[in-house]
Amino acid sequence: MIKTLSRSIREYKKYAILAPIFVVFEVVFEVLIPYVMTIMLDEGIQKSNNELVVEIGCLMLGMAILSLICGILSGKFASIASAGFAKNLRHDMYEKIQTYSFANIDEFSTASLVTRMTTDVTNVQLSFQMIIRIVVRAPFMLIFAFIMAMIINWQIGLIFLVAIPFLGITLFALMSRSFKPFSKLFKQYDIINRDVEENLIGIRAVKSFVKEDDEFKKFANDSQGLKHFASKAEQILAWNMPIVQFAVYACLIAIAWFGASNIVKGYTMNGQTFFMTTGQLTSYFSYVMQILMSLMMISNIFVMITMSITSARRIVEVLKVVPDIKNPEDPVFEVASGDIDFDHVNFKYNQNAQIYNLTDCNVHIKSGQVVGIIGGTGSGKSSFVQLIPRLYDISKGSLKVGGVDVRNYDIETLRNSVAYVLQKNILFTGTIRDNLKWGNEEATEEDLVRVTKQASAYDFVMDFPGAFDYDLGQGGVNVSGGQKQRLCIARALLKNPKILILDDSTSAVDTKTDANIRQSLRETAPDVTKIIISQRVSSVEDADLILVFDDGKIVAQGTHEQLIETCPIYKEIDELQKKGSDDSKEVATND
Repeated sequence: MIKTLSRSIREYKKYAILAPIFVVFEVVFEVLIPYVMTIMLDEGIQKSNNELVVEIGCLMLGMAILSLICGILSGKFASIASAGFAKNLRHDMYEKIQTYSFANIDEFSTASLVTRMTTDVTNVQLSFQMIIRIVVRAPFMLIFAFIMAMIINWQIGLIFLVAIPFLGITLFALMSRSFKPFSKLFKQYDIINRDVEENLIGIRAVKSFVKEDDEFKKFANDSQGLKHFASKAEQILAWNMPIVQFAVYACLIAIAWFGASNIVKGYTMNGQTFFMTTGQLTSYFSYVMQILMSLMMISNIFVMITMSITSARRIVEVLKVVPDIKNPEDPVFEVASGDIDFDHVNFKYNQNAQIYNLTDCNVHIKSGQVVGIIGGTGSGKSSFVQLIPRLYDISKGSLKVGGVDVRNYDIETLRNSVAYVLQKNILFTGTIRDNLKWGNEEATEEDLVRVTKQASAYDFVMDFPGAFDYDLGQGGVNVSGGQKQRLCIARALLKNPKILILDDSTSAVDTKTDANIRQSLRETAPDVTKIIISQRVSSVEDADLILVFDDGKIVAQGTHEQLIETCPIYKEIDELQKKGSDDSKEVATND
């Protein structure tokens, strides 16, 4: 885990090294100041040696200034290193997620990935800053102060040999018990982020069904769960400070008792009696506070690290995922044509599943053909076309595009040759121009005009203020569903693909516009293989080849006329839709 995360330090390694170096110098100066103060008290003030008092006072001031400078520099370098580390870590996670296949993405929820890239990374960032500064400072301060205390009076120093193990064992026990509640706490963060995201995305549906109160209750339950796990974790860690304070005050009382006794009665060592001076006891108290403050810092570190270990594990889970789909060793960088061959293809989303989502799919599609795909909901239509750009890998059989197995292509080359308009249309925050240029960043104004005309989108685009520079809003909220679909088709056409897949991408437009789009694609892109998935027979009846899907199988293929004669499923769909259309016309006539 540490090795995986440390790769994200990269160019900030220098600052991560400088921060603890300056921390060590800061600690050295802080530890020396009480020792020098002992000399000033015993040799200067008590003996009325004003000259020595001034000299040592100036020395202490200089050491304090140097300690301050080292502390400022260590804090600066630690901040730069931790902020840079967090930046790189988010970058690495985001870059890794971009390499995921759809199957990999299915392992995590969107809300979970967002939480891991925000809350979890922030926790790890804070811990990293503490590690390169406080985790270095506290042990060094503890060791150096303990050594100085033992030099002054090793017998009293034995008190720490009892306090330190007591605190170490107690803090370790608290940390071990708090791992489980913190793990549940971060999972609850995922849940609350998921529900908030769903509510905001579906706010129109929420309001139209008057479900605001239900959503509020769900959010209140999520918040209550978050409070429960946070309280449970904090209840365990709440013992941290009282235990540390108990150890601190117990040590102070014991040192005050034995120190005062050594000043008054003295102590025996090697047969000789020694008396502890006031300066030594004063310095001893300073070292006691340094030691005990170090212990308190270490206890706080344990709390932060306890939280961050859970976060770190969640981050590493994202970074260590091996993408299911990756480039072959010697990839093909050119797609020769839009020919598509499915040869006994079987596919399932989960490789451990017993049942295949697609079974024994066999079909040959010639370059430039218009292929219609029709079938009931869940029959495997979308699963079928997602295999072509290799969004998922087939489980068995062979799938070739342009005469080459899709697994032998460079992934970017293959996907640039396949334009896929998703069933769920996605537009991004920005202008129409910004969204269309996702298809081709080098596209000219003429290219934008051409593709919007092909997708029957040109007229409504020109009606918007600013035309191509019209702001679509977040997720394209400023356009209708049909307009969104046509813009997505135009964006896909801008890629100049060899294969165009329209996955139910004209469901929100009227039949006339649908027909215009299909006719335009036939005329303006004759060499492009066009695959149209639709629930409407009218959208596929003029296709060169129609595939009928049922229960994950291609149960029939042929032209509209052939299927009417030979395929009962297709004939039934056609008759039901014609009957529905006739009923609608009859109602309209009666009205």
